[in-house]
Amino acid sequence: MKQDYYEILGISKNATAAEIKKAYRKKAIEHHPDKNPGNHKSEDMFKKAAEAYEILSNEDKRAKYDRYGHQAFEGGGGGFGGHGMNMDDIFSQFGDIFGSGFGGGSFGGGGFGGGGGQRRVKGSNLRIGVSLTLEEIANGTEKKIKIKRKVQAPGTTYKTCSTCNGMGQVTRITNTILGRMQTAAPCTTCGGAGQIIDKKPADADAQGLITKEETVSIKIPAGVEDGMQLKVTGKGNDAPGNSVPGDLLVAIEEKPHTSLQREGDNLHYDLYISFSEAALGASREIDTVTGKVRIKVDEGTQSGKILRLRGKGISNLNGYGKGDLLVHVNVWTPKVLNREQMDFFEKMSTDENFQPNPEKGDKSFFEKVKDMFS
Repeated sequence: MKQDYYEILGISKNATAAEIKKAYRKKAIEHHPDKNPGNHKSEDMFKKAAEAYEILSNEDKRAKYDRYGHQAFEGGGGGFGGHGMNMDDIFSQFGDIFGSGFGGGSFGGGGFGGGGGQRRVKGSNLRIGVSLTLEEIANGTEKKIKIKRKVQAPGTTYKTCSTCNGMGQVTRITNTILGRMQTAAPCTTCGGAGQIIDKKPADADAQGLITKEETVSIKIPAGVEDGMQLKVTGKGNDAPGNSVPGDLLVAIEEKPHTSLQREGDNLHYDLYISFSEAALGASREIDTVTGKVRIKVDEGTQSGKILRLRGKGISNLNGYGKGDLLVHVNVWTPKVLNREQMDFFEKMSTDENFQPNPEKGDKSFFEKVKDMFS
């Protein structure tokens, strides 16, 4: 359930406009990213406070909220609505409330510039795919991958952008019928970096970057799934000037296994046995993700029986133990018989011991399926 806006700002429903603004400024300063670098809870609270202030500081929106609550703004009907809000929106709309105590420039993915308010631009991300066997997924692994990434060329120097004075954005104030409005946009001269190239070596591109090949070690936890994406922080491309590198995004690709099928944390194995093995019992060797194991097939085993090997499945990604290996027993019926075999089965067709006689304890197909998911 979404938190009440008045509760977020710590004010009563009778609060005046001045009290709302004061409460928001207090919350914004308390949870400002410059003051709480890397603290995701503070960042979330910072955004919630901005959303609450955006609604409660507007008389019409506040009246709707008081009457209908959060439902008044579902689907983007007003305010940020909790969707798509970013730091640039907050600072461009409410930046004047923070005063000069913080940089207040904008949020560039790599954090705030702090102090002087200079924005730190984040480089672009790189994406690669890594193919893993079921055994690697089950046990976790480490892969060393060669990548090519853009890095700042040695000898490249930068100077402060004269257009934005190193702020990375240009602020414009316009007079409207509603009063003076302040807007901010990334500086087009420096691309939001706050700096432009002063000197660069001949082999660098226009942004002062060169391509470098690098070997990256990627630790892949047990339990990842096909299509899942992992992030290696700081191993993407650099950006020019006072920047932080982007990230390396690793897409997981699961290779098919020759005999095992995955279903979440559980594995399935089809074991085929003969009539004689089903009747007399047998010992068979089967594949698991930790090597081969030998299992016992009891005499009188029926086709469709499921043997559960607990803990022989995939490790749960969130640390909730391991799944199971479910062995599906299938009695193989020969398609062609010689005369001697035909004579034997013709005799047995009238033998009482060969007539189907399921016991009450024998589970139906649907009960077996239900057990698989329990």
